Amino acid sequence: MPFTIKQVSEKTSLPPHVLRYYENEGLLPSVARSRNGIRRYSDNDLEWLSLICCLKNTGMSIKQIKNFVELSQDGDRTLKERCELLREHKKTVEAQIQEMQKHLQKVTKKIEHFTKQYEKYAGGN
Repeated sequence: MPFTIKQVSEKTSLPPHVLRYYENEGLLPSVARSRNGIRRYSDNDLEWLSLICCLKNTGMSIKQIKNFVELSQDGDRTLKERCELLREHKKTVEAQIQEMQKHLQKVTKKIEHFTKQYEKYAGGN
C-alpha cells in the first residue's frame, strides 16, 4: 500500500520539504507518482529513507549518500564498492565515537570536581 508524503513525514519525522529535497537530490530516485503527480512512497522507499537518515545522522554528506544511491542503482556489480564505502564510513564513525568518549570522560571528571567543590562549599555554610 503506497504512502502519501504526509504519511511518510509523520512516520519519519522528516518534514515534507526535506522529503522533496532528498528526491530532487537523487537520494530517492524511485518514488512513484499517481496520475495526478502525487508522490506515492513504497515500503522500499521507507527503507531507503531509514538508511539515508542513518548515514546522514552519522555524518555522511548528501554528496556521499547520493554516490551510494547511484552505485546501488547500478546493481550487483557495485556491491564491492558499496561495501568499501560503508566500511570507510564505519571507520569514521568509530573514530568520532572514540573522540566523543574522550570528551565525555572530561565532562564527567569536571562534574565530579565541581560536585566535590560544591559539597565543601555547601557543608561550610
